[in-house]
Amino acid sequence: MPSGTLLLIDDEARLRQLLARVLELEGYTVLQAPDASRGLELLQQHAREVLVVISDVKLPDGHGVDLMPRYRAKAPDCEIVLLTAFGTIPDGVRAMKQGAFDYLTKGDYEQQLVVVVERAAEKARLRFRVAELERRMSQRFSFESMVGAAPALRRAQDLARQVAPTDSTVLLEGPTGAGKELFAQALHEASERKARPFVAVNCSAFPKDLLESELFGYKKGAFTGALADKKGLLEEAAGGTLFLDEIGELELNVQAKFLRVLETRQFTKLGDTKPTSVNVRIVAATNRNLKQEAAEGRFRPDLYYRLSVFTIQVPSLRDRAADVPALARHFLQHFAAQLRKRLPGLEPECVELLQRYEWPGNVRELKNVLERAAILAPTDQPLAAGYLPDEFHTLPAPLSPDADPADQSLRAVEARHIRQVLHQCQGNKTEAARRLGIGLTTLYRKVQEYEL
Repeated sequence: MPSGTLLLIDDEARLRQLLARVLELEGYTVLQAPDASRGLELLQQHAREVLVVISDVKLPDGHGVDLMPRYRAKAPDCEIVLLTAFGTIPDGVRAMKQGAFDYLTKGDYEQQLVVVVERAAEKARLRFRVAELERRMSQRFSFESMVGAAPALRRAQDLARQVAPTDSTVLLEGPTGAGKELFAQALHEASERKARPFVAVNCSAFPKDLLESELFGYKKGAFTGALADKKGLLEEAAGGTLFLDEIGELELNVQAKFLRVLETRQFTKLGDTKPTSVNVRIVAATNRNLKQEAAEGRFRPDLYYRLSVFTIQVPSLRDRAADVPALARHFLQHFAAQLRKRLPGLEPECVELLQRYEWPGNVRELKNVLERAAILAPTDQPLAAGYLPDEFHTLPAPLSPDADPADQSLRAVEARHIRQVLHQCQGNKTEAARRLGIGLTTLYRKVQEYEL
């Protein structure tokens, strides 16, 4: 049975109540108003609920067709059905041009109204769902949705917020797994291009001979197997944002073509003889030092300087260690919800190990660790340290705060190096001692000393 809220505006009380009763029998909740003024008040109060406004054309305080913009201003996602006892062709044409779902005349609408309202309500429901999905996506990829309050993260967010409303090219620098794509999506959502596509491409994920055709597209017959014209990712992102992850992987000849895109907003498809214009914002990301790569001839200097109009350093997780507990709780609850398990937080020992770990894989690694732990952990219990991977249980013991800072630093480096070599040797101490260049007895002593 249909459901949802309708707004019925008609100054004839008996007819309004009759129509309301018919629609209520169909399962709708019907709000009633005797004139436009009261109707607009109700629409203001119930804008997120009303699927269809059913309005008489001749009202005491207005004409239904003229009132349509005001209805739309109050509830942009609803549909409007107009009713009249004296339908005219000009009014009908004007109503449909302004976006009315239908225009019904008395004598006909008694039989058509229920069918028309259901069709209008279904269209409105779809629009409501799309709007809700867009709202959730916007929240998911906003700067406010980022978990953490470390100064390094805040600095990056502040810079990103300032550049987001512009069309400037942005280069995101930071280690793998630090969240560069999340920053790119947040930049897009905070820009005037947010209603247009966000297209992401990982330049390292394509074979080098295919990346050019994927980016720029090609004409039919450009090469063997090109049986039809193909749009490239640049055209797919038209009006929106193209995110190029790992842009350092672009070959030099592709870099030259891409430089032309940044300078002229034009490119030439493979097999084409004329340029194609495109309006797209470029956000690029890299985990390399592109400035050094350019100096050493592995990246075009002119492209680097064009890309780095506005550079943002996305911090590693090591540089925002204070955010680890909050991120861990966030990911734990996310995966607990997916698994339909109740996992009430983390035990203190678990939090302490997570904060002491180096996180070479950054936020992506933390997310993977929490997903694994959420799968293994029993429900209704805080996450215990025992459900973390093995490498967390070979971390060196915390050094004494009374120790000399220089000694602490050297001991931490040595302990970390020994732990890494042992991990590479899969616990084989004889092989680890050989690689470290120390005796087996010395290695055993250091393993005990550092509690490896």
